[in-house]
Amino acid sequence: MNVTIRPTLLKGGITPPPSKSQTHRAVIAAALAGGVSTLRNVARSQDIQATLDCMTALGACPESAGQGAVRVHGMGAVISDWQGLPRFDCGESGSTLRFLIPVALAAAGGGSFTGRGRLMERPQQPYFDIFEEKGIFYEQKDGVLTVKGGLEPGTFKLPGNVSSQFITGLLYALPLLAGDSEILLTTPLESEGYVDMTLEVLGRFGIRVRRQGDCFYIPGGQQYQSRDMDIEADWSQAAFWYAACALGSGVDIQGMNAFSTQGDMAVVPYCLKLTAPGEVELDVSQCPDLVPALAAMAAVRQGTTYIVNAARLRIKESDRLAAVADVLDRMGADVTEQAEGLTIVGRDGLAGGVSVDSYNDHRIAMMAAIAATRCAHPVTVVDAGCVAKSYPNFWEDYEALGGAITRD
Repeated sequence: MNVTIRPTLLKGGITPPPSKSQTHRAVIAAALAGGVSTLRNVARSQDIQATLDCMTALGACPESAGQGAVRVHGMGAVISDWQGLPRFDCGESGSTLRFLIPVALAAAGGGSFTGRGRLMERPQQPYFDIFEEKGIFYEQKDGVLTVKGGLEPGTFKLPGNVSSQFITGLLYALPLLAGDSEILLTTPLESEGYVDMTLEVLGRFGIRVRRQGDCFYIPGGQQYQSRDMDIEADWSQAAFWYAACALGSGVDIQGMNAFSTQGDMAVVPYCLKLTAPGEVELDVSQCPDLVPALAAMAAVRQGTTYIVNAARLRIKESDRLAAVADVLDRMGADVTEQAEGLTIVGRDGLAGGVSVDSYNDHRIAMMAAIAATRCAHPVTVVDAGCVAKSYPNFWEDYEALGGAITRD
């Protein structure tokens, strides 16, 4: 689906969709628990559906429990009677893949993982280094990753600056082992808010983890406890509506948890910085998913914005640094791409009158939609349906706020 946007400012109240990051974590914890958990305010985006399907493949039983709710019949953590390895289709969800690789080893002795888009090209080297050290079999061939072996308690060394998803995966798996383990970070932790969210959800489901600096201590022999849980609204998606406000729209963003552990709450202070004139440097090492929304804000402001420490965006659904630079440049912004960031010189408005590629990246499509509110001429977003990965109702919400679009 392509969407053509006729520029107009947006107005009205909006509640962003449930947090995708928190939902992934709650679904996995509920599936590993014994008993039944009910998760409320769940949006079945493509990524969340991938996690639900994978937990079904592992032996849990998630089912619909009415509007926006999922009831998860947990599998009691460990399955010992697998005939062969379970198969997991992770779609395009990096969280699903990286969270479940060690969980599958702990719960079922391994598994085979597939995906679509760029997913199976995304690096897994931190896990591979651990597997080689501990004698765990892995093979990546023809778009399938197979892992097999026993995950034994002990010390696990991980870089903190590649992706927090590797840390989260181990934090979910290691409590299931018979003995105690520890995770040692060999480089400073980035995206720390996502690890905080992991620890919060684990705690809700009865799992104890002690952190001391760059070391996580995980007692073995723990059991996940079933819980009911309400999923928070997503600060990552709220960022696009904050961007709309910074560009002149009157959007009332509702339903947000001001005390959330979501790291993308950083959009609030960053937005305040961008609404003031002058030079601004934004370090996004702890919140890389905010870059498309921040870049849209930076494109139409008085001053130059330096977005730094964003190299990890090159291994997302797209090379997100290159995609942001290309799309905003086509729309009329002044953007320079660097190896690890962007320099954006703000303008009074954007020309538009172009067709831009979403790069099959949900955040690029949403960025283009928000930036289009300050264009002089219509903008067409190609493959705009990719927003279904995280925000299936984005275009409907955009229209409800007065956005003028036509679908092709």
